[in-house]
Parts: sequence; structure tokens; C-alpha cells
Amino acid sequence: MPELIFPGPDGRLEGRYHPQAKPDAPIAIILHPNPQYGGTMNNRVVYNLHYAFHRMGFSVMRFNFRGVGRSQGDFDQGVGELSDAAAALDYLQAMNPNAEYCWVAGFSFGAWIGMQLLMRRPEIKGFVSVAPPANMYDFSFLAPCPSSGLIINGTADRVAPPKDTHALVAKLREQKGITVTHEEIEGADHFFRDDEAHMAPMIDIVQAYVRRRATEKTR
Repeated sequence: MPELIFPGPDGRLEGRYHPQAKPDAPIAIILHPNPQYGGTMNNRVVYNLHYAFHRMGFSVMRFNFRGVGRSQGDFDQGVGELSDAAAALDYLQAMNPNAEYCWVAGFSFGAWIGMQLLMRRPEIKGFVSVAPPANMYDFSFLAPCPSSGLIINGTADRVAPPKDTHALVAKLREQKGITVTHEEIEGADHFFRDDEAHMAPMIDIVQAYVRRRATEKTR
């Protein structure tokens, strides 16, 4: 069932869902960038992350935040969007009650929402944050960050400058009990516009990281 409509806290939400045949397959939720700047679940980065997780054996879901596409409601500066993400995860878990474990991945604004969701849901065992906008949003709530994960950005990102990402990574690495892996794509901008030089290497890094975590049993 690739297309779905499910209940959210402020009306229906529109999503795309690709399950695995295995009833205990892990699950992943993918979160899109800021709707005020055209962000939707069909953003190229989000789309590619969605199918990367599906290739790795996850039952995966992405969805439109409130007010985007067929999702009801209005933009809520991140507060309502976090509630949307929680509702989406609830729905995904209800469809996969035997899922072995859960991951969250987000791009830009979606990375900020994803990290907040991580703080509230202990069942999330890993995260992928692509181009987190540490210059625009406060990430100080990650104290401490409850799970290990991957932060990835481009060296030519002018929307979320690398120096701010470096500062976020350095702060998270001060915490004990987790490992934050940081990777950069040389020459990539915020949107990883060049498929061959930037998007493909970014997705390769994500897949290698998630697969390594699975084989190390450090989910």
C-alpha cells in the first residue's frame, strides 16, 4: 500500500508506505524539510532516503507534515510537526507490531524534528540527520542524546553552514554512552543537487552506516 491517509493530531495526514514481507522487519520513518520553503515528502533527499532504507530491509514510511499536500492543518513552527511525526510513528508501529527495531531519518527541518522525536521515543535505536540546520534551530534539547547516529552534510552548504554542524557534532560527542558519526560530502550544497557527485555518495554513506550498525548489533 504505497499511498495512505492516517489520522494526525490536527486532521488527516498523507503518507507513502513500503512494507517488507517479513513481519518482524525493522521500521523507519523519514521526515521532510521545512514546508515554508517548499519541503514535502517528495523532496529528492527524502525520497532517496526512503528507498535506501527499504533496500536495507526496513518497512519505511514518509509523510507530509500538516498543511502540505493532502495533509490537513497549518504550519506550526515545529511544535505541531513534532506531534505529526509522533502520530506517524504510532501508525507505523501499529502496522508493524512485531518490528525488531526502529530508526528515524530526517533532512534539514526534518532532521530537527527527528532529533526531537528521538528524545521522546526510547524505542528509536538509531538516527540519520542530513544537513541539520543547527544555525536556525536550537538543538540543546539533546542533553543527553539517547541513541547513536549519523550526521551528514555538504561542505558547500550555505543554508546550514558546516561550522554550525561541526559545533553540534562536537557537543554531542562530549556525551558518554553514544557514538555520533559525522560525514561530509565534498562540494555538496544543502540539497545535494548533483546526483552522481553528491546525492549518490550521501546515500552510500547512509546505507553503509546503517548496515554496519545492524551487523554490530548496536541498534
